[in-house]
Amino acid sequence: MMKYYPIDVRLFINNRDLFVKNMAPNTIAIFNSNDEMPRSADGFHAFRQNSDFFHLTGIDQEQSILILYPGCPKKGFEEVLFVRKTNAYIATWEGHKYTQSEATETSGITKVKWIEDFDKIFPGLMNLADGCYLNLNEHGRYDSSVPYKDLRFARAIKEQYPLHKLYRSAPIMADLRSVKHRYEVEMIEEAINITNKAFRRILKFVKPGVHEHEIEAEILHEFIRNRATGPAYNSIIASGKNACVLHYVDNNQECQAGDVILMDFGAEYANYAADITRSIPVSGRFTDRQRAVYDAVQRVMNEATNMLRPGTLLEEYHKEVGKVMESELIGLGLISKEDIKNQNPNMPAYKRYFMHGTSHYLGLDVHDVGSHHKPMQAGNVFTCEPGIYIPEENLGIRLENDILVTADDPFVLSNDIPVDAEEIEELMNAEIKA
Repeated sequence: MMKYYPIDVRLFINNRDLFVKNMAPNTIAIFNSNDEMPRSADGFHAFRQNSDFFHLTGIDQEQSILILYPGCPKKGFEEVLFVRKTNAYIATWEGHKYTQSEATETSGITKVKWIEDFDKIFPGLMNLADGCYLNLNEHGRYDSSVPYKDLRFARAIKEQYPLHKLYRSAPIMADLRSVKHRYEVEMIEEAINITNKAFRRILKFVKPGVHEHEIEAEILHEFIRNRATGPAYNSIIASGKNACVLHYVDNNQECQAGDVILMDFGAEYANYAADITRSIPVSGRFTDRQRAVYDAVQRVMNEATNMLRPGTLLEEYHKEVGKVMESELIGLGLISKEDIKNQNPNMPAYKRYFMHGTSHYLGLDVHDVGSHHKPMQAGNVFTCEPGIYIPEENLGIRLENDILVTADDPFVLSNDIPVDAEEIEELMNAEIKA
């Protein structure tokens, strides 16, 4: 049904088992699929499943609900999945929807009901429970006034069942989702593999006079032809001074000879994200100054990568990376020891040229959920993305890899994507020689 290949159902069975183990006695949990988001007139944005719902079910379809009720007094209702009932009209206009047997095959849930039966079944189960887990978006960077499906549902539950004790699913989900199952790592790796193909494609394509949006089009072409849903986020194709705009997505300028292009992009495969940044010279060769900055960023990335180990705290990690960056910026003549001596501790001198964090969780979301206050542990996947941005030189260079934290050394999942300056120049010029 989907562009991506089927996912082993054992992943979702395992994920539900782990969540249920964290539930209080005699409680019920409800997870909703995402809304179908209006675009304009009678159009909708392409559907993207709620990440928590997908993590627990593998169901990639709108109008679906999951109920988890371990120890339910009503036998056979420990887990119930509700999906949209199709008909000839829906099949004609929208295409195939899950049958009940297909939903079982995908999720591992044996009791599958139609969504229209939810209001008949749910009240009876809710009245047996002492409390209810509700799932809201508690991402640290979430900021929206749109009342999404889970939020509307939570408000309705509070009104209809004021005597039930309410629990938060989000903290449990954040802890569980941040530790990746091997099947999840494999899907992130596939998203990275597709991203690698796109990067190698554009190394042969880029030359002076090419427009940023043409590069974006080449990336999207490679994504789709390799079964990605599309980009995991809006691709940043930023040449010259545009690279100093951290979230530049206009991608509408011509790439000039002598400039560097900062490209931050990643494929989404089976709802799992890759997040890669590479910086390449438009003309196929870095200038001496560009190369000096590039090498400095790469050294910071290498040192930061080595710090991504079990027991490390993100806050302390970012401070340590800042110290490494200080040294590199002094070497480049961008800041001085005097600047550091006189700096405001709340705004270190290095932040003039490196103003963002180095790492974030990666998984079902490009900025995935996970605690910033608990030590790193094996199974976490992080980006590592230092950068140096020099507006006065029309130069911004960022490098980014995706890293799996293990019990041993950090494992660079994106190791096959060229990053050494010499290799990038070699690959860019090979096409010219041919």
